[in-house]
Amino acid sequence: MEYLTKREYSYAELGQKLKAYAEETDDIPALLNDFKARGWLSDARFTEQIVHARKAKFGSMRVANELREKGVDDALIADAIERVKVDELDNAKTVWRKKFKAAPNNRDEWAKQARFLQSRGFGFDIIKNVLNSKFEDDN
Repeated sequence: MEYLTKREYSYAELGQKLKAYAEETDDIPALLNDFKARGWLSDARFTEQIVHARKAKFGSMRVANELREKGVDDALIADAIERVKVDELDNAKTVWRKKFKAAPNNRDEWAKQARFLQSRGFGFDIIKNVLNSKFEDDN
């Protein structure tokens, strides 16, 4: 219960945490199913929390990867990706502006800025749009 009072957890993530404290006779899946039935544990709420916390700084690919690592269902991940993609271009521009004050002047700078955006989980189409639009704005 202490874990759930601090933040939302996915079913799989909380199961992993509890395994460290469990004995052989403990039935962790039964406990987690009870928590789920009572509404204390919800993958949907966990997904919503992750999307809300991450979408301003990261792209859809990074959010989806994090949710997959936490054991969230593919249907919830697909829904989360759609919500992140709504503002993904604007978020990418904001993240780019915060890190880089000027548009790339040459191919090496363009590659460096593209790698940064890629590390944040933005797709190549978004990266191209951000860097090329900034490049065109300066001309």
